[in-house]
Amino acid sequence: MAVSHMDNAPVKTQRRGIWGWMLFDWAAQPFFTVVTTFVFGPYFVSRLTSDPVSAQAAWSNMATISSIVIAILSPVLGSIADQSGPRKPWIAVFAAIKITSVALLWFAAPGSPIIWPIFFMIFASIAAEFSTVFNDSMMPRLVSKDEIGKVSNIAWGLGYLGGMIVLMAVVALLAANPETGVTLIGLPPLFGLDPHLGEDARITGPISALWYFLFILPMFLFTPDAGRGAPLGKAVRSGLRELGGTLRELKRRTGITKFLVARMLYQDGVNGLLILGGTFAAGMFGWATIEIGIFGIILNVVAIFGCIAAGWFDRFLGSKVVVIISLILLLVATLGIISTGPGFVFFGLLPLSMEDSGGLFGTAAEKAYILFGLLIGLAFGPVQASSRSYLARSVSLSEAGRYFGIYALSGRATSFMATLFFSIVTYASGSARLGMSTLMIFLLAGLALLLITPYPADKPKQTPAQ
Repeated sequence: MAVSHMDNAPVKTQRRGIWGWMLFDWAAQPFFTVVTTFVFGPYFVSRLTSDPVSAQAAWSNMATISSIVIAILSPVLGSIADQSGPRKPWIAVFAAIKITSVALLWFAAPGSPIIWPIFFMIFASIAAEFSTVFNDSMMPRLVSKDEIGKVSNIAWGLGYLGGMIVLMAVVALLAANPETGVTLIGLPPLFGLDPHLGEDARITGPISALWYFLFILPMFLFTPDAGRGAPLGKAVRSGLRELGGTLRELKRRTGITKFLVARMLYQDGVNGLLILGGTFAAGMFGWATIEIGIFGIILNVVAIFGCIAAGWFDRFLGSKVVVIISLILLLVATLGIISTGPGFVFFGLLPLSMEDSGGLFGTAAEKAYILFGLLIGLAFGPVQASSRSYLARSVSLSEAGRYFGIYALSGRATSFMATLFFSIVTYASGSARLGMSTLMIFLLAGLALLLITPYPADKPKQTPAQ
């Protein structure tokens, strides 16, 4: 049974309600995996137009515009949600925008104006992030603070599993090589999709939209929501005032401020590692799309088990310990990656055979790179899932929306910095290896600040129920 949005104790949630909430990550992830990263994104850059350089710039501009809008509006919407009460109506509105926008990517045929898929991706990306803000702010209401870390990590692992399943299905059954006309397993694409028309990549839009629609339904049907709050107009006015108060309040709540800044720094490093890790390997080893795709699948498989283990550690050791361990693993992995090259690892201290055994990842250096990639897979899920539970344990239910809005801001405000530093150093030095080393600055700075941040970051405010 839902309670007033001002209550500070979790409702007694049935198991199906908790699973409904966790399935949100399962529903949402394929958009990021198959549309943004591995299938539609590369199609947009390399096959939609005859000018891949301009297309890549347009794709980057799309991401920049989306990030700016998300950074500005996430705290505002979070504060409004705290005043209006229920989160599900907000999620429903943004889900409708996301589903419609992603489904319309089907019409991004080669030679068509790129402005429309850019437009649809901006709306889909913004709607996806805003939905996540409202979904995350529901978490403290559903389970006790002892269980938050476990539930958050399982949900994150389910997201990786869902994204991986859809990616594997697309690569094996739908996405064909335009030259050979067959998929990874040597079959023609299902439904008679024509790779020359980009249909094998464009279909990922409708597939992700349908997947999202089907698997957010359990959350709407079974997960309890906050009780009714203020009418929308009053909630908007109160929410804006509340946001101003929250920003002023952060001066006093130094623990939460430290945590948000630390998370902003290390999340930049995490994002840079995920964005650049595959392309760095492609430049070093000449990996093609299939190697990068399989590298991504390996990371997602390992991430699932990493999140399961982290859920247990989070419960017994706390979110801060899990985040610290994850950051240390990411630092080791980054150092390993930048120390690896054709014929050596650890900056040449350990020479490796240059012989290529044939097949995927045929050299010893490539295999070493995959091993360091496994560390990334183990850590990049828990560092994000336990960061979410870290904040959830540090705020009360009545302020969860506005603080998760600022949490989203902290993940977006400087999201361009890691890749910008990489570009500047790479261009200046002519070495992508030195460029990659800048990611360690963000990971180290975030870790150093986190070490002096209390856990929980602040004692949640107690607001009387209304």
